[in-house]
Order: sequence, then structure tokens, then C-alpha cells
Amino acid sequence: MTEGNTTLLVVDDDADVVYSFKRLFGKDYEIIEAFSGEEALEVTKSRDPHVVVMDVRMGGMSGVETLRKMREIAPRTVVILMTAYGTTQSTIEAMRLGAFDYVLKPFDVAQMRELLASARRVALDMRRTVGYPSSQGTKLVEEEIIGLSRPMQEVYKLIGRVAESDLPVLITGESGVGKELVARAIYQHSARKENAFLAINCAAIPEQLLESELFGYERGAFTGASLPKPGKFEVCNGGTLFLDEIGEMPLSTQKKLLRVLETGDIEKIGSTRSHKVDVRVLAATNKNLDDLVAKGEFRSDLYYRLKVVEIRMPSLRERQEDIPLLVEYFVARTSRELNRDKPFVTREAVELLQSHSWPGNVRELENLVKNCLVRLHGNVLHPEDVMPFLQKARPVLSVTEQDLEKVPADSVSQTPLIFKREYIQALFDSILANQPLPEGLDAFDLIERELLEMALRYCRGNKSKAAKLLGISRNTVRKRVTKYGFDSVAEEE
Repeated sequence: MTEGNTTLLVVDDDADVVYSFKRLFGKDYEIIEAFSGEEALEVTKSRDPHVVVMDVRMGGMSGVETLRKMREIAPRTVVILMTAYGTTQSTIEAMRLGAFDYVLKPFDVAQMRELLASARRVALDMRRTVGYPSSQGTKLVEEEIIGLSRPMQEVYKLIGRVAESDLPVLITGESGVGKELVARAIYQHSARKENAFLAINCAAIPEQLLESELFGYERGAFTGASLPKPGKFEVCNGGTLFLDEIGEMPLSTQKKLLRVLETGDIEKIGSTRSHKVDVRVLAATNKNLDDLVAKGEFRSDLYYRLKVVEIRMPSLRERQEDIPLLVEYFVARTSRELNRDKPFVTREAVELLQSHSWPGNVRELENLVKNCLVRLHGNVLHPEDVMPFLQKARPVLSVTEQDLEKVPADSVSQTPLIFKREYIQALFDSILANQPLPEGLDAFDLIERELLEMALRYCRGNKSKAAKLLGISRNTVRKRVTKYGFDSVAEEE
């Protein structure tokens, strides 16, 4: 769904305000109008708008009463309040009823544009059903978690087992594997699916602002807090809150989060009173929380509270048999977005994609498909269309002097740990990119020669260090130096 067909209901008994929204935001949203609370409820029943911007004080039914009734008939509609009386009790009460945010009249256009964009994202997140294949392969449409591999089947089973409960869930996995999709799938299949779903990226919010974002603040709590502000827990009451990158949360905020999980109580900044909220918490991280706990950077009690159920999303390297399905899905979706015919992807192109190590996981694959289709001439995707993007993504071998010191002296018969699969994969990608090899050129000799030259240059010609780095004997290095004519590389013994 594009921003242009997102419906925005503007409710105000002042026709000039409604006209202003049409003039300012009519190109970005489908504007629906209502001039009273009663009319707004009728429009909501018939049109089910994504976002509502509503005045608090209107003739007839007040904005607060309208909001209360609107939550009953359209609980997933995102409501923003406007008021010229920001300190009134009615505004505070409206926020407690689940309004997304409020702005003062006359509103700042840039602030309103940013707020509408945020509200739109939340509204679409709540409405987009995230489907996943069942064990029989039956799929739900709209937005899907793609994959039929054994690791993904385990993920689907866990989603099904925990979705209807209110238990906290910790979703782990590398960046780009699709952890938020799992969180949204849990929400969409839960008993809370008709209530709010909010996602907060703990790493994207400055440490000093995260606590107020989550728990809110009272008027006068700090410099600039001229009005009270609800936190996401308050706005999300009755719904589901997804805390992404939970490993980045500061310890002071972790303490307050633990209290919410244990008691359901939140306390705003600047307040001495607490009140109850009913929010299910889903969390995700790409960090090893066990390591953070051991370092004292993450509370162990919070860790075990969050890890009642853990769902680990596998990396794309662990489920490469799913790559053809993912390619098909992304090609179809991107073709629709580009309004072009869906191209045919050759078997060789898919096999090339399967040979890549995908350090960026599914997100990297999606980005590659989009780039390929934007630049594709014709209606067939060949390996040569894919290869330039794989070459850009090749990992770089980075070895430090400290790494060398960690290699045991008797490592000739061992495989040094500094050589990981992705580095070998990058070499293989290079061979694929240069097919066919010139006649008489041995790929093994080519790789050996390049590795030896790189090692010698890195070690400034020191054959002993190069041998230690490569895991071979110094005598073998000497023979290869003679074989490949590297005698000109200065040696520093």
C-alpha cells in the first residue's frame, strides 16, 4: 500500500482546518472529512480510515467521547488529537484512552507531516497480515515469511505455539534475517490482534530519550516538558509492544522495563504515582545477551524475564535451500512495485545466488533483487545481471597482528580459526565471475598464488609469519615462493 491511498480522516468543526489538511497533505493521503464527533463515528464505520486527526473540543460530542467510542468500533485506527488547550484534563484523559499523540493548534506543518508518517507506519503494521507456510505448505497472502526449510519449519511451529499466549518472546538472530516479521506474525495470530501494535528500535533512540519514549513524562519533568506526554506502554495498553535491538537498552531503562514485566506498573518521568498497563512485550536482538549479561551490560533478571520463549531466526546461510523461494517472492513483489512484467530468472542465476554467503541475510538478498530489476534490460535475469552486485558485497579478509599472535606455534596441522567460510565463498564467487578460465589456468594454483602473495605482503616478506598465518610449514612457503616467482618480495626474518 502506498502513502497515496492511505486514508486520513480529519475531524474538526472548523472548516478552515479541514481545508488546510487537504491543501497540505492531499497529495500524500486520501483525505476524508467530518465536522463532528457523531459524523466521525459514522465515517469510521463505513470507511475504516487508517489514521484520524481529531480536535478535542467540538460542538456536540467531544473529541474524548468520540475517541472512546471509536476505540470500540475501530481499535486499530491510529488517532492523533489536536487541541488549543494542551493542559486540560480532557487531553490527558484522551491520551489514556489510547490516542497515538497530540499536537497543539495552530500546528507546525513539519511536525504534523512527521507525525502523520509515523502514524501511517503504525497503522499499516497493524493491518498487514504476516503469513507463513504451514507444515503442509499452505500460505497466507499479503506479507509472508518465506521458507520451507527445516530451520524455518521450527520457527513456524514456535510462532504457532506462543501466538495465543501473553508470554514475552525473545527473537534472536543476525541483522537482516526478519526478526520484526516474526514479531508481527505473533501479533497477527494472537488474541490481541485487534489492539495496538507498536515497534520501538532501542538502538535508534538516544539513551536520554528512550525512557521518556517508553514510559512518558509529566509536565515540568525536565526542561522543555511544558505538557504531559504518554509513553508507548500507555498508548499500547491492551496491545503488543515490540522492542527491537533490546541489547542496546541502557541499564537504567532495563530496570523500569523489568518492573513492567513483573508487576504491570509504569511510572512516568516526573511522577510519584504508578498505574497499571496490560501490554505484551516482544523483544529482538542480534547480540549475544549471555555475553552482555556476563559483562554486566544487561540485567540477568530482565534477560530471563524476556527469554520465557526464545525464537531464533536462522541466517540465510543456514537455509540456502530457501533462496529460490525468496528470489521468486522478491522478484514478484518488486515487479509489482515497478509496474513491470515479472522477469524470468534463469536456473544459473539462482544457483549463483545460492553460492553466495549473504552476510546481510534476507535484507541483502531483497536489496540485490531490487537493484537487479531496476537495471534489468529485457525480461530475463541472467548470472551476469547478478554478478556485479555480488562482487560489491564480497567480504574483506581482515587479520591483525593480534590475530597472528593467537595462532599456536604448532598450527601447521591445524586450520586457523581466522579463516571463515565467507572468505572462501568470496574466492569462489571470483572464480564464477571469471568463467571460463583461460586455457591451462588451474583455479587451485590461482587461489594459492593469490593467498601466498597477500600473506607475504601482509607479513612484509617474513616467510615464517606467512607460514603461521596460512597454517602451512615454512618449507612449503619457500617452495611456493620459488614456484610462483616471489623471490623479489623482500623478506624480513
